[in-house]
Amino acid sequence: MQEILNIRIDERLIHGQVATVWTHTLGATRIMIVDDTVVKDNIQKSLLKMACPSGVKLSILSSSKAAENLLSEKYDGDKIFMVLKKPETLLQLWDLGYHMKAVNVGNMSGGKDTIQLKKAVCVTPQNIETFKELNRRNVRLTVQMVPNDEELLLMNLIKA
Repeated sequence: MQEILNIRIDERLIHGQVATVWTHTLGATRIMIVDDTVVKDNIQKSLLKMACPSGVKLSILSSSKAAENLLSEKYDGDKIFMVLKKPETLLQLWDLGYHMKAVNVGNMSGGKDTIQLKKAVCVTPQNIETFKELNRRNVRLTVQMVPNDEELLLMNLIKA
């Protein structure tokens, strides 16, 4: 049986915090990147393969392939750490039949039309609507940069 240890939004995908701290702390045997753009970008895929810790399997999948593989229990025996760039991908997975119970929000950088909720967590109005929809679907949304940080409820940071 496959086990989803953590689902994390982190636009940097595999980097220091994910590659070392999170993966090690969780005891993940597979990192699953779910992103419809990255799956088509050979340069990004090569960089992710280099950044993946040795001894940890890596899957880089589109939303539809990730949902298909998870629903069919393709990763029997794996302890999966799923990483996505944006919350909208979570709704795609949900609509494809994969229903997550909890999501950890990590790094979402600022830019045009973003609101900073916490250091390193900036959201657009569209992100906020997506998070509200996930919350309506009873997905537990937390903010936690590294495992030893305090876990905060995202919806408490979003002003209604």
